[in-house]
Amino acid sequence: MKDFPGKTALITGASVGIGRDLAELFARDGHHLILTARNESQLQELAAKLRGQYHVNVEVIVQDLSVPDAPQRIFEQLQSKPIDYLVNNAGFGTHGPFAEAELQSQLSMLQVNIIALTHLTRLILPGMLARKSGRIMNVASLAAYLPGPFMAVYYASKAYVLSFSEALSSEIAGSGVTVTALCPGATKTEFQKRAGIRDVSQGAGNASTSIEVAQIGYAAMMRGQSSVVTGFANKFSAFALRFLPRSTAAAIARGRNKNR
Repeated sequence: MKDFPGKTALITGASVGIGRDLAELFARDGHHLILTARNESQLQELAAKLRGQYHVNVEVIVQDLSVPDAPQRIFEQLQSKPIDYLVNNAGFGTHGPFAEAELQSQLSMLQVNIIALTHLTRLILPGMLARKSGRIMNVASLAAYLPGPFMAVYYASKAYVLSFSEALSSEIAGSGVTVTALCPGATKTEFQKRAGIRDVSQGAGNASTSIEVAQIGYAAMMRGQSSVVTGFANKFSAFALRFLPRSTAAAIARGRNKNR
């Protein structure tokens, strides 16, 4: 499937970090954008920048994906506009013992990381299949490859994203539509701060920048690759984890996460 400039990309969580950098990559290549996130001022600032620099159409839809009907509201605001690229980037994590975690924050995490991603994919995919053209990227994580004590719900949510994406990629093979799971390791974004991780310096020396992750994910999406792990060390870790007992993998994550 050859891609031509002027197609339209819908990107969730587009106001900061990887989502923001992905928006710029799409705009750089001449694609029009529909950007959605909770922060209207950040979205409008980014939209103005991309319009001025790349001369593409950029629309803003302000929605909080922790609200159950947000994906349907986004879909309705598209007004039957064909979506050529769907990037399910929105997501967040929390840190700490599960038994002490605020219940609503855990449920909201599942809503954003899993339910909204699945809901939007289900709404957008049929149109892509009907046109026999389209690409979907779901942002997972290296965390998808192992259990994560002290970040149990986050790790589990990303395992779902990876499994769902790889299954869907196989299911629709040959349809003209592709699905890519992007699995970054440690990345320099606001994730750690929002998750309540005290020691944000842990692993910072090996962390990728958000633009590095976005570039790898964008290239993999355009190739139609089913999944991609960013960085050599992360690729090695993802490969090695397949051969470890799950209890050992959990112990490794426990040691890393407990004192963060």
